[in-house]
Amino acid sequence: MKIVVGEDGGGRRLDRYLKKYLRGAPLSFIYRIIRKDVKVNGRRAAADRLLAAGDTVEIFLPDAQIEGFVPPAREAKAKRQFTVVYEDEDVLVVNKPFGLLTHGDETERKNTLANQVVSYLIESKVYNPLRQRAFTPAPANRLDRNTTGLVLFGKTLAGLQGLTAAMRGDGLEKTYLTVVKGRMKGPLPLRNRMVRDREKNVTVVLPEGADGGLSMEMVAKPAGFGKGYTLVEAQLVTGRTHQIRAQLAEAGYPVIGDRKYGDAAANRAAQERFGLTTQLLHARRLMVRDGGSLPRLTGMIWEAPLPERFHVIMEGLDIRWQDERRRKEETSS
Repeated sequence: MKIVVGEDGGGRRLDRYLKKYLRGAPLSFIYRIIRKDVKVNGRRAAADRLLAAGDTVEIFLPDAQIEGFVPPAREAKAKRQFTVVYEDEDVLVVNKPFGLLTHGDETERKNTLANQVVSYLIESKVYNPLRQRAFTPAPANRLDRNTTGLVLFGKTLAGLQGLTAAMRGDGLEKTYLTVVKGRMKGPLPLRNRMVRDREKNVTVVLPEGADGGLSMEMVAKPAGFGKGYTLVEAQLVTGRTHQIRAQLAEAGYPVIGDRKYGDAAANRAAQERFGLTTQLLHARRLMVRDGGSLPRLTGMIWEAPLPERFHVIMEGLDIRWQDERRRKEETSS
């Protein structure tokens, strides 16, 4: 049985990951099969091996024995809040709305984008959890609860592996839209290093030449202007947690509504005028530079129209698109 580790499994130890999957198995059994009957990416691995999203875990046991430890799958339905942007036999691209988690957490486990997509695929009769125990459709990327826009799902093992490889490399060009305080005069290449303060759940931005941490890079471009505000296209080179919000704030252009990294006065004004209490950030566009194992995707461009509240805030701040064509496209969407 092959299992592709999803985003929610990244960072888990191998033994704990297997215990979650084979819920009915005692720990002694888990440790025994890790020594003899389990491989990660084709190789033996220790019980404390930390898994990453996209890793392939293989369990070499008879189906009947595995099924004895796996609880029966239920065809639970979840309401559908997303819209489909693109779909083929291996890949599903959706537009995630505001307020919906990509994966479950301690606050919500049932009504998530991942569960909604699985329900949609069950209803479409392209996925049957009672027969396809070895693989569950899963997202290749993740957006924060309050970030809207494009999320990629692998409907099949081949689809998820191909998308994950493209996300890790430079196969995808990822562009977000946001509104920041201040007037950005021109394109702004941003290169920094970062470390995560997990206790406070924030990304700490360090100078590019600092020791330690991880590199992060993006290019921010002004796409429109209002009175004291800029509509910004953020094109990611790396994909770090909170990267756009943290880097723009460090550069002096905080995202409006952002309570972690933003400007307190601008946030108060946005809340009073528009009821905005979270960051205004939208995963707008994905272009496939190289589809890799999914060559038919090469050259494809997927776009998610701006949510209504984004339009309302832009109008309220008197923000005008620089590109009249883009403005017309968004209005018609």
